[in-house]
Amino acid sequence: MFTVAAIIYPGALASSITLPMEILQAASQMAAANSRSSQPQVRFLLSAPTTDAIKLASGISLKPDLSLEDLPPLDMLLLPAIWRNPQPTITAAKDWLGYLPELAARGTRICSVGTASCLLAEAGLLTGRPATTHWNYFKQFTRRYPDVELKSRHLITECDGIYCVGSVNSIADVMVHIIEEWFGGRMSRAIENQFSPEIRLSFRGAAYQSEPDSSHPDELVLEGQQWLREHLDRAVSIAELGAYLKITSRSLNRRFKTATGYSPQAWLQSQRIARAKGLLRHSNLAVSEIAWQVGLQDVSYFSRLFRRHCEMTPLRYREMVRGKLFAPETDPAD
Repeated sequence: MFTVAAIIYPGALASSITLPMEILQAASQMAAANSRSSQPQVRFLLSAPTTDAIKLASGISLKPDLSLEDLPPLDMLLLPAIWRNPQPTITAAKDWLGYLPELAARGTRICSVGTASCLLAEAGLLTGRPATTHWNYFKQFTRRYPDVELKSRHLITECDGIYCVGSVNSIADVMVHIIEEWFGGRMSRAIENQFSPEIRLSFRGAAYQSEPDSSHPDELVLEGQQWLREHLDRAVSIAELGAYLKITSRSLNRRFKTATGYSPQAWLQSQRIARAKGLLRHSNLAVSEIAWQVGLQDVSYFSRLFRRHCEMTPLRYREMVRGKLFAPETDPAD
């Protein structure tokens, strides 16, 4: 079981607590059902310096489950977004900010939303690290924390298990990413489809991370990934990629699997599906044309592949993310 806690304070936005809580609760229920277990797979706790009820900025009152000193070991800690000026919350947090470096040293992921990144900076956890915050506070953040590498063009940053999320909406992207790491890709896709099928980019596509494609350091595989991205619009073979990289197909498969967890073919398919989802969202192209644009000439195969990755047909996906129906296409494969 994974244990997650959110620290609550009077300036917190309830939505930045309840949205991740509900996404993780859905994943917990689905994971329990898949394993035929009656036990929850994720435990979400509310915490504060004391267990007295706290009235949030919206007027909603929440009662912590446990005080900070009584929290069990955590897999993730959430610092919710702060409404407007974060300074009163920063001042009130002085007594417990030292708890954050202790958690980070134990390997706990810590995720701040909006200007809650100020709490991480005050605790010294962002010094020399990339971070982001709410766009309205970029200038103030830079002045107050000059040693932090503010990434103003990114809504999400991650470095050494410290996540900063610039907006409440983007916390959903991070939660889907965490669910994939905890429960696998099939689960994360199911949760994404339930809550937000229109999520714009995958975590890796949206986030600034401290290493290039920070899942691995293999430069040859990184070069191969870039080559595949550049050739998504045509049929390519792994043998062709191996020839480009001057490596045998067997060695390429081994290194790709070690670096990414996927075979080159599986990774290529995931990229094709990601591009196809973008075309379905933003264009009226027929499914057959989209298949061609992602390098697949067989539209029947493309539709089966899309259904396997997304658990719905391309047209159904388009309906969900557009919020309106399109004229039926005459493509029998869909």
